[in-house]
Amino acid sequence: MTDRRTDAISELRPLVLDLYEHPMSGEAIEARSLDIIDREIKSDRFSADEWEIVRRLIHTTADFTLIDLVRFSPDAIDAGVGALESARPIFVDSNMIRSGLSLARLRQVSPDYSYEKLICHVADEEVSTRARESGLPRSLFAVKKSAPILDGAIAVFGNAPVALLELNRLIVEEGIRPAVVIAMPVGFVHVVESKVELMSLGVPYVAIAGRRGGSPLAVSTIHSLCNVALRKKS
Repeated sequence: MTDRRTDAISELRPLVLDLYEHPMSGEAIEARSLDIIDREIKSDRFSADEWEIVRRLIHTTADFTLIDLVRFSPDAIDAGVGALESARPIFVDSNMIRSGLSLARLRQVSPDYSYEKLICHVADEEVSTRARESGLPRSLFAVKKSAPILDGAIAVFGNAPVALLELNRLIVEEGIRPAVVIAMPVGFVHVVESKVELMSLGVPYVAIAGRRGGSPLAVSTIHSLCNVALRKKS
């Protein structure tokens, strides 16, 4: 049985050999993927700049249903691009997002970006201690600790709806106004209401409605805003 199985496998032609014979770079594969998205789905509900973000979100997930879930405030693109060009701090709700953001791409928009401008306090000892003592999630105290830099910053949420709820409180009670909020926490508890509340507060936002979200989508949104900023420069 083993010999027959080995013989059958040895007769297979590995698919990667086609790529060897007809090479495509990573950039070419990405471009073809975006062309496929443009061919397979048509929508006139988004501006060209908004579509840059939406199609990248679809590319990130291969999920065309996202087109019905992405929400933009009217000023989101201009606010996000302006904040990137000014190298405003980027608060993120997880180190996964911090690691996923390309500093090289950010520096193409503004050379003043440094790793220190990507802010995440969720793993700080002080934050962990306060979370243990209170019985509340660390993400909430990470936002509290970041409050001094949040006014005028880019705030990015791909994981923690409680963190977004705390930002909403800071907006309402303390008058903090981020430059733009990327509201894409994922999950089942506090998720929907955190986004709905944020979208009612009059701050610029890009959001994914409902339970969907996640770090890859949040990272993709920032990178897409970088692409929009670079296109506007050219």
